[in-house]
Amino acid sequence: MHLKPRAWQTLALCLFLTACASSTQQGAIGVNRKQFMLLSSAEVDAAALDSYKGALGDATKSGKLNTDKANLERIRVIADRLIPQVATFRPDALQWQWEVNLETKDELNAYCTPGGKIMFYTGIIKQLNLSDDEIAAIMGHEMAHALREHGRERMSQAYAQQALMSGIAVYTGMSADNAALMQTAAQVAVTLPNSRGQEAEADIVGLELMARAGYNPQAAVSLWEKMGKAGSGGGVTLLSTHPSGPQRIAGLQANIPKVAALYQQAKPGLAKTPPRVVPRS
Repeated sequence: MHLKPRAWQTLALCLFLTACASSTQQGAIGVNRKQFMLLSSAEVDAAALDSYKGALGDATKSGKLNTDKANLERIRVIADRLIPQVATFRPDALQWQWEVNLETKDELNAYCTPGGKIMFYTGIIKQLNLSDDEIAAIMGHEMAHALREHGRERMSQAYAQQALMSGIAVYTGMSADNAALMQTAAQVAVTLPNSRGQEAEADIVGLELMARAGYNPQAAVSLWEKMGKAGSGGGVTLLSTHPSGPQRIAGLQANIPKVAALYQQAKPGLAKTPPRVVPRS
């Protein structure tokens, strides 16, 4: 079937309108931006899981997975306190198969895949001499990216762009392949950094997660101050997708008062041992 240019414009507009929604509830921090979600969560989660399993396999073969037992237990305890807080933004995330692992690697990096697979590198903990609160700031930020489905959002945008190009190709007589579109969208989503808007969302959602878990949200500021100093010499992987700077720190400082009461409310309950939600190997 050949569509006229106006038909392709109408189709693109319909796709945009039907795919706009917010992936999370607002929380106390008030995140309510509409997102373009053309692809399903299942498609994106499956692709992310394959990539994560590959990373685990490589780390296992090289003898670098979960060898630092003290820091591994440390980040898992922090995750045990953070994960129950995700229900504030999306109750379904409580059912994700959460997992936390630690790779012995000098890079200053950490990430959380769609679906709740968390990976920390020893380099970021040791080289920055992170406190538990600062680890919680990183983890909350990365979990926020997963909760807000920023990877899915980037893939959807890339897919829509490729689909539009494919539509033009079909109209002009060229062939189009959906599998190729998906592959290209995935590659683009992985290589492109999060937008400034996505980073700002992850910052403030992360603040609320850590505050509700009883971690001091002020640590998010000290963390990014450390990251900024470490990045002044170059070579900080995390800063390639999570830029630091005065504007970011100012944004955090402006939003900390919104979650300060949550932090104060959470502290009295910390004497209780939190339930273990992250599987122990």
